[in-house]
Amino acid sequence: MDQISKRLSTDLYRLGVRKGDHLLIHSSLNALGRFPDRAEKIVKGVLDYLGDEGTLLMPSLSYKTVHKTQPVFNELTTASCVGGLTEFFRTYPGVKRSIHPTHSVCGLGAKAAFLLNDHLKDETPCGPYSPFAKLPLVKGKVMFLGCGTRPNTSMHAVEEKFVPPYLFGEKVDHELQLSNGETLKKTYQRHGFKGYEQRYDRLFNILDLGDYRTGNVLEAKSVVMDARAIWEKGIQYLQQDPFYFVDKAN
Repeated sequence: MDQISKRLSTDLYRLGVRKGDHLLIHSSLNALGRFPDRAEKIVKGVLDYLGDEGTLLMPSLSYKTVHKTQPVFNELTTASCVGGLTEFFRTYPGVKRSIHPTHSVCGLGAKAAFLLNDHLKDETPCGPYSPFAKLPLVKGKVMFLGCGTRPNTSMHAVEEKFVPPYLFGEKVDHELQLSNGETLKKTYQRHGFKGYEQRYDRLFNILDLGDYRTGNVLEAKSVVMDARAIWEKGIQYLQQDPFYFVDKAN
């Protein structure tokens, strides 16, 4: 085991991640530090740490490039727009991708099929069949590697359960080009948020101390949150105040 893998294992353990966990990672590759083959070493190190019984997920969102005027999503070639680590993981050997034009997720491991395979059934970005919504069902965890917690796609699944007034935007017709050669046409409702900015960092105000841990992973300030706690307490606070997790944009 090289030094990066050793540090990763130590840092993940301190943050409460254990072998066999099902872990969704949001990330900033640059925040983790600069060293040769860093994306490969990080992905391989996390996979080795989680082991055969665990699962690694990363968002492979494409909302910046797949939209009303460019509506085609290709399972194999549409790039992730949410960071270098996610794009590296998307093409990593054995990784599978959920089918959604703007909010797909990539995964590898024991629960990958369960978490990814039904996303096509949804007609919204983070509906009940999405990996974001299913992660709490396997007692999963959400990790933020150096990217802060204000943006948090997992929270969109919570919002879709409650549907606050700002959530949804227009409907768009998409073409889905699948890896098996099949092409599908489907209409999706996109997220809106017009006039609002996301404030999912407010989760720290409502989660119990046992629901999350903070610390460094390599050079990155990081957070690990329990997915079920995000859901249970997120919905509770949205019921009290539908605008709790947003601010009016300036």
